[in-house]
This record gives sequence, structure tokens and C-alpha cells, in this order.
Amino acid sequence: MANHETIFDHLKKQIPVDEEESLILNRDSSVGLVIADVVNGFCTIGSGNMAPTKHNEQISKMVEESAKLAREFCDREWPVLAFIDSHHPDIPEIPYPPHCIIGTEESELVPALKWLESENCATLRRKDCIDGFVGSMEKDGSNVFVDWVKEKQIKVIVVVGICTDICVFDFVATALSARNHGVLSPLEDVVVYSRGCATFDLPLHVAKDIKGAHAHPQELMHHVGLYMAKGRGAKVVSKISFET
Repeated sequence: MANHETIFDHLKKQIPVDEEESLILNRDSSVGLVIADVVNGFCTIGSGNMAPTKHNEQISKMVEESAKLAREFCDREWPVLAFIDSHHPDIPEIPYPPHCIIGTEESELVPALKWLESENCATLRRKDCIDGFVGSMEKDGSNVFVDWVKEKQIKVIVVVGICTDICVFDFVATALSARNHGVLSPLEDVVVYSRGCATFDLPLHVAKDIKGAHAHPQELMHHVGLYMAKGRGAKVVSKISFET
């Protein structure tokens, strides 16, 4: 490794994501947008145990890009599904500290996306687990996400949200497995929009002073999340454009 090269630079060479440059969408794309957990408890400064404590550029950019995409989809009356992390106060989500308790502001969409609550094109799904696919299961055995794909005849889903390597990746991996097993027809492709994703930052020197915490360097884990998603069969793109 060259002296001027950082460990992260070296890692990116060893496990490159090789993002496809652009995804072009049009009225014939049969596409749906999935937004994972863009809620105050993960995105708004000071909003709980899992929220940033100060301005975080990666998270801010993710919120901006997610809101921009959601507006583009709703303006075209294309389907949007937003997962909202919502936990019962007496049921912990190990290994994470209490967060996004249902009924609190933590468990609400960020201000930039609150307007989705009144959009006919949007389906909002509260979930009490990491994986939105699992969180879409109903007691009668049905699945809100699966039904959404089938009802809207979605062939491509674009996924954005937080955290790249946790909620986004788990959902993407499960959706791809379900597609491969023929239970998500007519879904063909899962696309992760890298600029519309983010994860949290917990440096090693901070994690050492928190009992039970694990270091979680933001840039590294964001990259690993994208790499793992692509390894499971997702397409990873850094730009999305729309044909008129």
C-alpha cells in the first residue's frame, strides 16, 4: 500500500462497488420507490440515541436525495413505499439502544418527507424490525411489500434510506432472495441509489467508552453496505434521471 494511500482507499480498490453510472426512468419503467427509515430518530440532530449529534453531510445528502426522488415519483403518480421504524418501548432491538419509540417524534418521517403522509401514491408502513420485508408481514400471513409489488405490477424497485449496511441492505438482500424464489413477480431488478443512502458514524475511540457498542466508521460501512448489496445481485447507481 502506497504511503499516501489511506486504508479506506486501499479497501475500495480491493472490494470495489463499480457503480453503474446512471439509471434512466420513463413512463414504461414499471418502477416503485422504497424509502427505508428516513425518520427523525436516524436523521435529525439530537433526536434520540441513534440520531446524529451534529451535522452529518452523508445523512443530510441522503435526506435531500430521498425527498427529491419521492417528489419526482409522486409528481408522476408512480408508487412509493416508505418504511417507518417504530418500536414498542418494552421490546428492545438488540444490540441497539432504545430508538424510534412509537408515538414519539423519533418515529416520524423527517420534515422533508412529511408531505408523503397525504400523497395518494405513497404507502407508509411502520415496522418494528431491521428488515422491511420481515416488517411487512401481517398476522394473516400476507405481506404488505409483496402485495404492493404485485398490485402495482412493479418490475424495478429503487431503494434509498438509512442505514446502508443495516436496514437498507437487509431489505435488499431479502427482496432479492424472494425474487429469486419466484414470490415477488413481476419484480425483476432491485436498484440501490448510492447518493440516496447513508449510515451512522460511531468512531472506534467513541465506541470504546460505550458499553456493548461496536465501532461503526461511516464511510467504510456505507461502502461495505453497497458492496454487499451488489454482491447479492442489486444494481448500484450513483445517478437517476427521468425521461419526459
